[in-house]
Amino acid sequence: MQKSIDTSELSPRRRTTMAEVAERAGVSRTLVSLIFSDKPGASDETRQRVLRAADELNYQPDRAAQLLARGRSRTLGVLTDVKQTFQAEMIGTVYDAAEEAGYDVLLSASGPTRDERKAIEALLSHRCEGLILFNPMSDSDYLRSVGSRAALTIVGRKVSDAEVGTVRSADGKGIRQSVDHLVALGHREIVHVDGGEHSVSIDRRNAYIESMRAHGLGDHVRVVAGAHDESAGAAAASYILEDSSLPTAIMAGNDRSALGIMDVLTKAGVSIPGDISIVGYDDAPLSSLSRIDLTTVRQDSAELARKALEFTVTRLDDADAEVGDSVIEPELIVRGTTGPARPS
Repeated sequence: MQKSIDTSELSPRRRTTMAEVAERAGVSRTLVSLIFSDKPGASDETRQRVLRAADELNYQPDRAAQLLARGRSRTLGVLTDVKQTFQAEMIGTVYDAAEEAGYDVLLSASGPTRDERKAIEALLSHRCEGLILFNPMSDSDYLRSVGSRAALTIVGRKVSDAEVGTVRSADGKGIRQSVDHLVALGHREIVHVDGGEHSVSIDRRNAYIESMRAHGLGDHVRVVAGAHDESAGAAAASYILEDSSLPTAIMAGNDRSALGIMDVLTKAGVSIPGDISIVGYDDAPLSSLSRIDLTTVRQDSAELARKALEFTVTRLDDADAEVGDSVIEPELIVRGTTGPARPS
């Protein structure tokens, strides 16, 4: 005989309504609404009776509906690329700072299979009154239009002539530190594997070229096309290995690209840093592991996230607040993947 199963506990619990709280407390629904909106109109005795009834019924006010009724959603939308670990580090800080400021956070992800504009418009359609966009790829005109619909802060990129807050690292300085470090170790054949045509990648590429020229190494400038992921780094390393003369150092567009480069070079029997020194960018968590020990440029992810949250919330809470713009200083972290240039 088949045993019957009571599925009552498996079905979702129905949300207790405000009308049921009113009935339990013996008051009108309007009065319950006033109490949960923290408005005057009820005696202390009545207020306690309503709160007691709500507790007995396990009633949870619909906070979103309350906020919308007041004309505010107090929700911040965050656009991120979930494949970028550096951005993932910033999200945790945004959540903590938003909670402290009394805001909720809604995430929307972009990527190869999801158009960035759709991801941004989804946040706006959910009544996000402020947006924080991590390294958006969209053109400036579109981002300006987004800034006209919500308090907007962009992390990693400057949008000129717009009411858009910006927070970014001084990427040029980070690249200059990397080139200076390698040149001090005797390197001249320094290749840059870039990150593509994103504005951040372009800034880093230009800084590499300028830094090489500043050291009198303009004739040694070499840029290999890449992207901010391991597969692009691996492809770039394979391309570099095809040359009869290898560089003595490679500067990757970010740490993920550097990891792909290191993997291919190591499998090909190239010693790091004996034959080729490697420098990354971001200081992702994996970079400090002893088996990787990557020399890289550290961006202060926590400070970038805190500033972005601060700029967005300030503009929401104060209509007269100026648009914020902050440039955070990076720091070169020297580890085991860089060493003296091999003898020519």
